[in-house]
Amino acid sequence: MNKQLYIALLCLGLNACASTSDHPAATVTSTKLLQTTTTWDGKAIHYPITQTPEVTALMIEIPVNAETGWHHHPVPSFAMILEGALDVALKDGSINHLKAGDPLVEVVDTAHNGRNTGNVPVKIMVFYTGVLNGPLTIKEP
Repeated sequence: MNKQLYIALLCLGLNACASTSDHPAATVTSTKLLQTTTTWDGKAIHYPITQTPEVTALMIEIPVNAETGWHHHPVPSFAMILEGALDVALKDGSINHLKAGDPLVEVVDTAHNGRNTGNVPVKIMVFYTGVLNGPLTIKEP
């Protein structure tokens, strides 16, 4: 077979494969998971504005039967529970029950403790809207 005929047949074959694909064109979608002006305990969200802003993203993993320990965040943080089940308790006894797929607007300057209540490690993707070189989490005494 001559080279030109081979290239023409190859191009026709590739074109046929591309045009008869069983896969529809991919479409970008957007699903609103959360829109709020308050944290999960009902307090207004306030951004630090007097210093240089810094956004930090963390993947947090909590083993089965483990707890975070009592702590607070001095800056707003927003999260998505990727895997597992988590109870976040406040000292007043309020509990936020979370599972995989749940979005979370974390409490600010409020002591809380997270406890893995499931049978797999909890994985949480967290975005902190803090300030340059500022703390994201402070352990309670």
